[in-house]
Amino acid sequence: MTSPRTRRLAMLVVLVCGAAAAIALALAALQQNINLFYSPSQIAAQEAPQRARIRVGGLVQAGSVQRSPDSLAVQFGITDGVHQVPVRFQGILPDLFRENQGIVALGSLDESGTLHADEVLAKHDENYMPPEAAHALATSAAAGARPPLPATPDDTSNAEPRR
Repeated sequence: MTSPRTRRLAMLVVLVCGAAAAIALALAALQQNINLFYSPSQIAAQEAPQRARIRVGGLVQAGSVQRSPDSLAVQFGITDGVHQVPVRFQGILPDLFRENQGIVALGSLDESGTLHADEVLAKHDENYMPPEAAHALATSAAAGARPPLPATPDDTSNAEPRR
């Protein structure tokens, strides 16, 4: 017969080993899915690994977009204002993709420093307005209507006076 103290110690050892195994498996799975983010300057400084899946963010360089007439292949450059990284992408680009627009491209670098992207994500800033809303505002402005002012958290023009 074993004492309750020995059983508790054995149970504790089993629980600790099980937790350690679960953490090790989770870290191994996560390590395969990590996509590190690099800027074009970091890539130019050769800080990014080759042939590993990475994210590169910046602006689409003006005048760099070249589309293939007979396929979905596109070549363009991503810049951070200092350095530029050439990108090759095969697929449909997002609707917000255009020159001087912020994007994030996911892919891997080759020996020449070209990013072979398999996914391109376009970003928009806080000034984004859907085309339908922009059209409605333009139509109302042409008709002489004043667009509504945006509400701000500190706007107290319609607030009840405090008592």
